[in-house]
Amino acid sequence: MKYGFVFPKGDARQAAELAYQAEQSGWDGFFMWEPVWGVDAWVSLAAAAMRTERIRLGTMITPVSRMRPWKLASETATLDNLSGGRVILSVGLGAPDTGFAAFGEVTDRKTRAELLDEGLDILTGLWRGQPFSYQGKHYTVQPTDFMLPPPPVQQPRIPIWVVGAWPSDKSMQRALRYDGLLPSVVHKHKNGSRQVKQARPEDIRAIRQYIQANRKNATDFDIVVEGETPGKDRRAASDQVAPWEAAGATWWIEAMWNAMDQPEDVGRRVLQGPPAG
Repeated sequence: MKYGFVFPKGDARQAAELAYQAEQSGWDGFFMWEPVWGVDAWVSLAAAAMRTERIRLGTMITPVSRMRPWKLASETATLDNLSGGRVILSVGLGAPDTGFAAFGEVTDRKTRAELLDEGLDILTGLWRGQPFSYQGKHYTVQPTDFMLPPPPVQQPRIPIWVVGAWPSDKSMQRALRYDGLLPSVVHKHKNGSRQVKQARPEDIRAIRQYIQANRKNATDFDIVVEGETPGKDRRAASDQVAPWEAAGATWWIEAMWNAMDQPEDVGRRVLQGPPAG
């Protein structure tokens, strides 16, 4: 299992310093959340790339529906080159209650799903190079030869982790087309409402069986879970993560979302290192 850390809040300079400390403390990945309006994740990750050599760098998560896919392709490919091939892109529909409506972003779930699918098609197509064209419901792209950027270092593409709603077959099939799954468990009630819960180890076991039965691509595929472990007690932290690893999870993401206004606690947890046995 590999171990990542999500930086819950701070500016680009703080992100770069914390990424350096995370690398020195044995973490495998450093991730930024991507707000509608706030500290830019890609600028922060670029700063982190300049302070680090090994640790993977990515978002948690990027809501593709409110991105220009060609701009996102530029940002990710540029960072992949800058970092020497260390980018991971995590994508999903995003949480509309984080400011979507305030800035006129799409909030309709079906439309956001369409924009996600088309955005990923364009993103991966542009990474592959020119000539590339695309005709979708929401986007049209024509081939271009104007000031072409270098392709990403990672081939055949930068790894893409996709949020998948278990047990929705449509959502899971989207994730299986790419390189990793960020699972959530969705319960649909008779009144049409949805209840989203964090996946449990038993869910991960069922998801792993589904992946093995349905994924045609033989390349590696990550199952990514998140939580918070006690940094002061390495044994207890390792014991907490062990059931997830046994169930088939390949990444544990330490997510201190409740410590956004407690930078000292966040920095201390990074220095305590990952919950490895």
